[in-house]
Amino acid sequence: MNTPSWSRRLGASIAVATLAMSLGGAARADILIGQTAGFTGQVAASVKELTLGAKLYIDKVNAGGGVNGQKIDLVSMDDGFEPKRAAANAQTLIDKGAVALFLTRGTPHTQAVMPLLEKAQVPLVAPSTGAMLLHKPVNPYIFNVRSTYQREAERAVQLLLEMGNTRIALVQVNDTFGADGVTGAMNGFAGREVKPIVHLTYDREKPDVAGVVKKLIAADPQVVLLIASQQITSDTINALRAAGSRILGATLSNNASNGFVQLLGQNAAGVIVSQVFPSERSNNVPMVRELGDLVKAKPAESGGQVTPAMMEGYAAAKVLVEGLKRAGKDTSRAGLLKALNGMSKYDLGGMELGFSASDHTGTNYADIAIIDPRGRFLR
Repeated sequence: MNTPSWSRRLGASIAVATLAMSLGGAARADILIGQTAGFTGQVAASVKELTLGAKLYIDKVNAGGGVNGQKIDLVSMDDGFEPKRAAANAQTLIDKGAVALFLTRGTPHTQAVMPLLEKAQVPLVAPSTGAMLLHKPVNPYIFNVRSTYQREAERAVQLLLEMGNTRIALVQVNDTFGADGVTGAMNGFAGREVKPIVHLTYDREKPDVAGVVKKLIAADPQVVLLIASQQITSDTINALRAAGSRILGATLSNNASNGFVQLLGQNAAGVIVSQVFPSERSNNVPMVRELGDLVKAKPAESGGQVTPAMMEGYAAAKVLVEGLKRAGKDTSRAGLLKALNGMSKYDLGGMELGFSASDHTGTNYADIAIIDPRGRFLR
């Protein structure tokens, strides 16, 4: 499918921002927030949707006068979904004076950034990864907004078993994200005294899709739970269909984006994707309704469709802005850290989140959705 116009424009704006920073000429607004994420590479489609959801809210806040009279400048840098580049970008953003880092994407990538947080005493708000290592032990500089991969993987397996799928295959990428998701999945199996019919592993850098597909077809499961990036996951499902297999595909919320649906093309219908936020069509939920109104007001930017990835980005931006508001006039790194640690109860709009000095998990919401023939995520 063709790349949506909003995606091309967002990609262009990221490139311009990155170039400006490399030349030392990025425009500095009152509150600088830095983001490093894979705007190119394996997760580019979902990263652009995440960032768009965040920008819709930040733009709304800025249009209303900003936070305590100061506007927010979100500067995003492309790390190509490479951990070393993520760390280098984060250091650049910190050196530029970022009050916070925001919406990183990927477990190894966030791990690469973590040592810089303590050194600079800068908070990281809403990393787009559910890695348990970001939750336990509590990192004083990381404030999570989404549920853990372990929680959603466990819940996904439980629901697949409840649906009558007794022959479940498990496929993971061989990095910290894959290992983390598998821990949760195995908890789901253990609760029912069931084991995966086969457990396969991908090399993160050189995934052997053909080899994995061959083994899956030989094992003949009813469903395969894929804990991998959107590119590897979609390549596997597409290869299964090309081989004539009807094995049901399931995956985690890191792939809950319209970009993932586009990569699947005609094979999207019927794929199960776990979710960590309320359905984007639940208009009775205030947060969903708010984002829907912003998307309708800017159809050229959003494509006119709310996606789960946009929901995550929107929620992340609401948490960031609320922290800045509670910091008052002290919009320093220390001021924001203090404000976030005091955010014991915050209503995102139908979904409550809370932090304390001993708990930075945020929420534990987990559900599943099935992609319908129109490419929508149905609950």
